[in-house]
Amino acid sequence: MEPDGIDELKLPLLHTSEAATAPVRTVTFQLSDVKCSSCVNSVEAVVGSLNGVKSVAVSPLDGRAAIKFDPKLVTVKQIKENIEDSGFGVDELHEQDIAVCRVRIKGMACTSCSESVENALQIVEGVKKAIVGLALEEAKVHFDPNLTNVSKIIEAIEDTGFGADLISSGNDANKVYLKLEGVDSPEDVNLVMSSLELAVGVNHVEMDLSEHKVSVSYDPDVTGPRSLIHCIQGASSGPKKHQATLYSPSGQREREKVNEIRMYRDQFLFSCLFSVPVFVFAMVLPMLPPYGNWLNYKIHNMLTLGLFLRWILCTPVQFIIGKRFYVGSYHALKRKSANMDVLVALGTNAAYFYSLYISIKALTSETFEGQDFFETSAMLISFILLGKYLEIVAKGKTSDALGKLTQLVPDKAFLVEIDTEGNIITETEIDTQLIQKNDIIKIVPGAKIPVDGIVIKGQSYANESMITGEARPVDKSPGDKVISGTINENGCLLVNATHVGSDTALSQIVQLVEAAQLAKAPVQKLADHISRVFVPIVVVVALITWLGWFIPGEAGIFPEHWIPTAMDAFELALQFAISVLVVACPCALGLATPTAVMVASGMGASQGVLIKGGNALEKAHKVKVVVFDKTGTLTVGKPEVVSAVLFSEFSMEELCDMTIAVEASSEHPIAKAVVVHAKRLRQKFGSSTDEVPDVNDFEVHMGAGVSGKVGDRKVVVGNKRLMHACNIPVGSKVEKYISENENLARTCILVSIDGKIAGAFCVTDPVKPEARRVVSFLHSMGISSIIVTGDNRATAIAIANEVGIDEVFAETDPVGKANKVKDLQMKGMTVAMVGDGINDSPALVAADVGMAIGAGTDIAIEAADIVLVKSSLEDVITAIDLSRKTMSRIRLNYIWALGYNILGMPIAAGVLYPFAGIRLPHGLLVLAWLLRLLVWFHPLSYCSSIKNLFI
Repeated sequence: MEPDGIDELKLPLLHTSEAATAPVRTVTFQLSDVKCSSCVNSVEAVVGSLNGVKSVAVSPLDGRAAIKFDPKLVTVKQIKENIEDSGFGVDELHEQDIAVCRVRIKGMACTSCSESVENALQIVEGVKKAIVGLALEEAKVHFDPNLTNVSKIIEAIEDTGFGADLISSGNDANKVYLKLEGVDSPEDVNLVMSSLELAVGVNHVEMDLSEHKVSVSYDPDVTGPRSLIHCIQGASSGPKKHQATLYSPSGQREREKVNEIRMYRDQFLFSCLFSVPVFVFAMVLPMLPPYGNWLNYKIHNMLTLGLFLRWILCTPVQFIIGKRFYVGSYHALKRKSANMDVLVALGTNAAYFYSLYISIKALTSETFEGQDFFETSAMLISFILLGKYLEIVAKGKTSDALGKLTQLVPDKAFLVEIDTEGNIITETEIDTQLIQKNDIIKIVPGAKIPVDGIVIKGQSYANESMITGEARPVDKSPGDKVISGTINENGCLLVNATHVGSDTALSQIVQLVEAAQLAKAPVQKLADHISRVFVPIVVVVALITWLGWFIPGEAGIFPEHWIPTAMDAFELALQFAISVLVVACPCALGLATPTAVMVASGMGASQGVLIKGGNALEKAHKVKVVVFDKTGTLTVGKPEVVSAVLFSEFSMEELCDMTIAVEASSEHPIAKAVVVHAKRLRQKFGSSTDEVPDVNDFEVHMGAGVSGKVGDRKVVVGNKRLMHACNIPVGSKVEKYISENENLARTCILVSIDGKIAGAFCVTDPVKPEARRVVSFLHSMGISSIIVTGDNRATAIAIANEVGIDEVFAETDPVGKANKVKDLQMKGMTVAMVGDGINDSPALVAADVGMAIGAGTDIAIEAADIVLVKSSLEDVITAIDLSRKTMSRIRLNYIWALGYNILGMPIAAGVLYPFAGIRLPHGLLVLAWLLRLLVWFHPLSYCSSIKNLFI
């Protein structure tokens, strides 16, 4: 039943040359006592006779032996022992092996954090490459298992102050998670563990005794989940039976993300509970006499009720809610770096402890009058927590594309056994995850295909638009490949599973999306880079300020009347120094980008452009190339008939009646379009009846058309190939008509009645009306356009000519689309990808900016950075224009934030005090921060002319 001699059917559907060589490994030995060519021949003969050894090369000059082998058939240890048994010593062993692990990292807040983790991993001995993704909160590490291991990698991450949990290591892509029942005692555990570890094809077993769960990594070519479950059940002893069922750990990460969002929200609200009253007591009520007079009530000596309340309310904000800044500062300083946490902790602590000093002195003095900074400390922490909460909410909405991709595979499948003639003997419904290689799966009409495989019986159409991007179903017959996640349209198929687990096309798309999501956003590092230099400078300026006022004051260089009553030179100098720390706090730098992004996101949404965060806005203004998918992006995505013509003496009404009668029984999208158009023509030519003539001997010709008898007339509807197969002559007039329309990317559906071509319908997928204007406008903006599609080249070129695009890449699969995007990026171009299908998702995430059509698939929408809700290509222009204006606003915010500090720091340091007696009140600083927020959220004239762009 399986096709013979077709080796390509055994390769993964998204196969690469690297994948083909992956099973073969190379080991190099340093041999002693190799003195001549006969010694070389002896070693090569001994090692070459081992099953699984592919090649042996021994150098008689230096005694080095390089051996290529299949690790499934022979091990390094066995090779080494055989060499030693032949009388040669093995002095040195170098195994050329690179392992890969993925680690989830907790606590990263900015690109500075991800850089710190990446740098810490790079210096671990044996680590070859480390990629840390801030959005995914994951690290992918390539390392030499002979020099390091996963435990050391996790330890290195934890030493930087972040939490780390192993996601996967080695070949954990083929891993099954099982829930155990009846395994209660240590004896049961040992029995199950030993049974699994000894099972053929098992690579690694991990047991969680507290949860009664076990995870097993296995070789899908040798074993599978069902075999492992049977292995556990077979390990039962006596009357006690062991049972195992599948479970999925995928929900844990979602729960952690929800809990993290809830934690930041609660921290912010808890902070507001204390900091808002502090602000009211310090800034609002004193300005509203007589309502604020009660705050001046003296509890003891000069300690007022207002000062006491501010002290009490600020303390939990500083030490309980603000604990995270202490922890962040500790780890940053431990890494010999200074981030925002350092300056926030330094500024708030200076403000708090000086205020505490003021409170104690007021309590013990009858004449002292001082200014506290409690409101400054509390409000600063609250503002920063608000920013952190907004940031974590945005990160919580990171792409769910991976989860939705896996949902394309059905939960259940029908496993069947067949006899030698292909008849079904037994049929069992099983969980899709239990399917193993070489299983026979029954696919009923309308069902999703659960695995990649080869059809061994049946005929049908499959909707493979998720892979090819083409809405046109593909006919399937024995010997054809089918792809997991695609839909079986109308026939029943028996499929031999050839690729399961990580080998399926769908799993490979998931891996591509994961890899692309690890990419970094370099523009977002700007604030942290500034902070690294800014923080030390501010600390030095504050210290110089304190010394600049304290030393002259003690030395009597400036007049004594400069020092306020009940203050000394030390307190005056300290107040100026703290003012510098507080005014220079880089919270403005931290909020400059997210606030502008929030405004732009709101303005974009009002224009029908949904933006999923700052990365897209930061990159879209640099776009130099826009890559368009064809079907459903530049075109409408629905076939429709654009013309109908007669070629003989038959009337148009007769042509329509015969066509409707036969095509009405077909489920093909083109057939449906032809039926709709034929009914419209029939009404136009005088017939208003909705009755469809009966058809007999109806037959589907896979990939060609349909045929049947209407009354006593033989009717055939389909392409030219079907006409030739039915011995129906196709005249020169018809050939010319077909050629002309094929050059226009149209499909000709011929209709034959009683062996003569009666007429034809011309079907096309129309181009969106705005497509040409959009391409032209992009060119005027200095942005070039490219088509990358899975459709045939003739169609793609015709569409490109119609919309004004010069460069076309046709017949491209999902991997090819992503690779084309990467090729353009390698040339130094910033690339935007516009698509609508699942097959576009790898390219959407590989591109610098992915834009999904709103009417497209959920997967494409989730994978993209920007969603064009109205499905209008004009919004591509809107998104880019919005990005340009937003980046201009972000730069302005940086200038405002740094300019505020540059102007504010000298005033805070007391430059104007000797001339005008001006000291910077710290309550004014809080109002300044509020002013900055109001400026950032000011409704800008983003895209004010967008709606007029195409008029």
